Amino acid sequence: MTTSSPLWYLYMLETPRGALYTGITTDVARRVAQHAAGRGAKSLRGRSPLTLVHQEPVGGHAEALRLEAEIKRLTAARKRAWLAGRSSHEESPCTPS
Repeated sequence: MTTSSPLWYLYMLETPRGALYTGITTDVARRVAQHAAGRGAKSLRGRSPLTLVHQEPVGGHAEALRLEAEIKRLTAARKRAWLAGRSSHEESPCTPS
């Protein structure tokens, strides 16, 4: 009996003031709904409406955690540059530059 690991996704939300939040999940729609309902990250509570600005499959949990940590270390300007570069490369995961 073989069980496959779930596919993990990296996602980014934007607040009305332009702040970017990066997270990982196996179900983007469910996680965004949790954030919108105030049951997600404390840093996003009361900052609705949230806009999903990016999502992409990244593979396994370890890879998703690694990419999330790298992106969270970027400055806001570098995150926006990374997002701009992703618009034409959404189908394949990559490391932030």
